[in-house]
Amino acid sequence: MVGKIIGLISCVMCAIPFLIIAVYNKDSKEPINFWSGDTTLKGKVRNVKDYNREMALLYKRCSIVILITGICFIITPIVGAMLICFDCTLGIYLMYKNYKRLLSMYS
Repeated sequence: MVGKIIGLISCVMCAIPFLIIAVYNKDSKEPINFWSGDTTLKGKVRNVKDYNREMALLYKRCSIVILITGICFIITPIVGAMLICFDCTLGIYLMYKNYKRLLSMYS
């Protein structure tokens, strides 16, 4: 049971920063960056409001996926472990591809 709770808490602690970024930066005047702290986005993104709305949605989706993984840890630790591996490999790649798509759409 302790492993299940640790898995859930770990996933919640990973999901919270994504949710905070999504909620508090949605209406920001600065473009939301993708983990790198890229300061050149200000010159690249033309429609910051729509770009931030889409990026906030992307971060919310990522947060929800990680929370679902945490819930799966409570139900079945094996499935939770497989999902966390998926989140940390293919999930990050898919998030990066969506970020690049959004950047090209709003640049």
